[in-house]
Amino acid sequence: MPKTHRAFDYPRPAADSRKLPDADEYNLPENFLEIEVVNPVTHGPGGKMYTSFEIICRTNIPVFKMRVSSVRRRYSDFEWFRDRLEREASRVNIPPLPGKVFTNRFDENVIETRREGLQRFLQIVAGHPLLQTGSKVLVAFIQDPDFSKEKYSNYVASKSKAYYP
Repeated sequence: MPKTHRAFDYPRPAADSRKLPDADEYNLPENFLEIEVVNPVTHGPGGKMYTSFEIICRTNIPVFKMRVSSVRRRYSDFEWFRDRLEREASRVNIPPLPGKVFTNRFDENVIETRREGLQRFLQIVAGHPLLQTGSKVLVAFIQDPDFSKEKYSNYVASKSKAYYP
């Protein structure tokens, strides 16, 4: 009987002849951005209570001034920030924030749900290339420890001040 050849009957290299990955293949990607919203803390007495969230940023993207930063923001800061982004970047679809809570807003489950939503929001917004290069408040909101709505409202209106030292 004649010997037939199958299309995929090629010799295989020995296992020890395969190339192992270079050490560089395991390093961080050229550009990376990690944003976490963590450590909710409730402040204030009675009717003046509010919860702040820590924003931790790790990045090597040049537009960000620091490679690692940590700041605290409250929900009303996020509302202001989202509004500013919508004004600055009308062509970019800014994702919604988690909904406003009127009852049980200091319940652990409510705070955790809000924290997760704020983290998703920031990851989407901070990762958007048009916002990274075009927003006047993005980097400040994520990294400026002296951030205030008043300070950056004036900056956005005048466009003449340096928004981040």
